Amino acid sequence: MMTAMEFDEAFRRLAGTVKEKLERASGCHDFDHTLRVLRNAELLAKELPAADLRIVRLAALLHDFARPEEMAAKGKLCHAVLGAELVRPLLAEAGFEPETVDRVSQAVLTHRYRANRIPATLEAQIVYDADKLDSLGAVGIGRAFLFAGREHARLHNTREEALGSAEYSREDTAYREYLVKLSKLPGCMLTAPGRRIAGERAGFMHEFFDRLNSETGL
Repeated sequence: MMTAMEFDEAFRRLAGTVKEKLERASGCHDFDHTLRVLRNAELLAKELPAADLRIVRLAALLHDFARPEEMAAKGKLCHAVLGAELVRPLLAEAGFEPETVDRVSQAVLTHRYRANRIPATLEAQIVYDADKLDSLGAVGIGRAFLFAGREHARLHNTREEALGSAEYSREDTAYREYLVKLSKLPGCMLTAPGRRIAGERAGFMHEFFDRLNSETGL
């Protein structure tokens, strides 16, 4: 097993690789997002000391490694599936043992909300929750509008228009993302600290979209 110093150096090099790749990603899933997920994961892990922090940190760092490919394909491929494959040689070349490679790859595979894959380990559950927390609260609102703007969606629409529309359309607003996905996230969290923080952030989002509906008359 790597020493602490060896791990830190390998992690630093991997972070540089991830940053270089995700600089080409959209603002919703760029390297800033990865750093926030990493921070969330570290905070959750502090409250769950049974977790292997090395696995948590590596999986959080690499969870969106294949996001640029998914965005280029307009969602026709799954970044979690592709990412789980791509991180294997990356980790092996960095000097990590096969067990670590397997555990990190599995956490990457199961971090996605829409894929309905159940994270099987505590470390994977932490990364799953950490990623979902970045979709909630003030940050989540900002990311939803970033995505909608990139797709040239409307600023806002009615509940009926939002729910009756398709992904990557003019009606794929931040409000649609909230109704279809974000409002459901607190009930999907897998760890106790994740559920607590998600509840707090979800309350803020609910108030925001209620206010937006009121101000726009929708």
